[in-house]
Amino acid sequence: MFDTIEQRFRKLKSSVDFCAIRYVEEDSETLAVRQGKAEPLRRTRDRGAMITVFHRGGYGYAATADCSESGLAAALARATAWAEASADKTVFDYRQFTPPSPQGRYQGPGTDLPLDWNRKALFDLLLSESAAAKGKDERIVDWSADLARLDIRQRYVTHDGGAVDQQFRAILPGLTVTAYADGEAQTRSLGGQYGGLCRQGGMEIIAEAGLLGAGRRVADEALQLLYAPNCPNGAMDLLLMPEQMMLQIHESIGHPLELDRILGDERNYAGTSFVTLDMFGQYQYGSPQLNVTYDPSVSNEFASYGWDDDGRASEKVWLIRDGILQAPLGGSISQARAHAIGKDMAAVANSRACNWNRPPIDRMANLNIEAGDQSLDQLIAQVEHGVLMDTNVSWSIDDSRNKFQFGCEWGRIIENGQLKGVVKNPGYRGISATFWRSLKAVGNGDTVGVLGTPNCGKGEPNQAVRVGHASPACLFSQIDVFGGEA
Repeated sequence: MFDTIEQRFRKLKSSVDFCAIRYVEEDSETLAVRQGKAEPLRRTRDRGAMITVFHRGGYGYAATADCSESGLAAALARATAWAEASADKTVFDYRQFTPPSPQGRYQGPGTDLPLDWNRKALFDLLLSESAAAKGKDERIVDWSADLARLDIRQRYVTHDGGAVDQQFRAILPGLTVTAYADGEAQTRSLGGQYGGLCRQGGMEIIAEAGLLGAGRRVADEALQLLYAPNCPNGAMDLLLMPEQMMLQIHESIGHPLELDRILGDERNYAGTSFVTLDMFGQYQYGSPQLNVTYDPSVSNEFASYGWDDDGRASEKVWLIRDGILQAPLGGSISQARAHAIGKDMAAVANSRACNWNRPPIDRMANLNIEAGDQSLDQLIAQVEHGVLMDTNVSWSIDDSRNKFQFGCEWGRIIENGQLKGVVKNPGYRGISATFWRSLKAVGNGDTVGVLGTPNCGKGEPNQAVRVGHASPACLFSQIDVFGGEA
């Protein structure tokens, strides 16, 4: 089908300055059990194409599920009409942008082998972990486990000879348990309640994510939370583990650094940014321990690829080095827009669309914190009075991605350099522009967790894209911490 689509596209007659087609096929399936019973299997198959046109300074695009010769021709005509209508009326003259004409192929991990997706065996696994979570304990009032697979293949073809094939596979395991007693309910999960243990690869991810044997452990932790005291209030040291660091990176580094937000897009929907163009190259975003990279080229995360959806090749880019802000998350078009207003800065391969029926915009892919040199024991030993928190359960952040408040599932007191008892309802608040300057120490590679989210929302109409985040454990000093009684 891919070769046929390319042949049909190349036969189209057009005199536009530039046109390209992005054809996508996506196949997904989710198995789930809840309270010991299998839920209906969910399977989706989706395919279609987006045609993009740049012409006379205008920009147009049109998506179609009709990939016949006439369907593609109609989409090209709509995209061309839109480009002509928008010429001289947009904030940017697209004649100042030269689209890439890439060549190559990217094959993600696991796509070179058949997937051992035995539904009966996998349902048995989910039922087994679910039964272990429930046991015979009446305090366990809700328990569920799920497993999803995702297979995507896409081809990007430009009118001037460019052609890129990309193929991805991902596995998403999850497990959640809720305990209740004496008017108190507490929920604990494996990797968070929003699909945090998502990665590209094959069935080995089930074991790597810790699903095997997780049912009893997660249930035990939910029961511990039932009888734990509330997290204390006040300014104290805060040790964040990777399952919480994932969202901290996402909301207070990733979104603020999206260049289209900084240029003024998204204000009426996803929000703007406290970051301004003049900050790059000199702004002290965090302490010298903070090093942040953007790297779609790494193979074991959720948003790995060889080229973005505008055809720019992926590479590792330092966004923050030794605490100093270096580069934004801006694709080739945003880079050209910034250049047009006198602000030159490097582009990254982050122009992404959630599917064939959406245009690419600036998005996160794999956004990571580089590991430091401290073991987890060394991080804990530095804390005289503080709290360890893990696994996000709630979040609130303002529309410029500056002031925030996060809640976690799991907390433990740290006193005089040692881990103490469990606390429930742990939370903390801060301001992005100062929070990262409180970063006191960064964990080594042994503390790194590879996580992500399948549902990062942005764009109108909305686009929920897949994002990867890898982070070590990180220690912050004198953070405003609160518990359920705050």
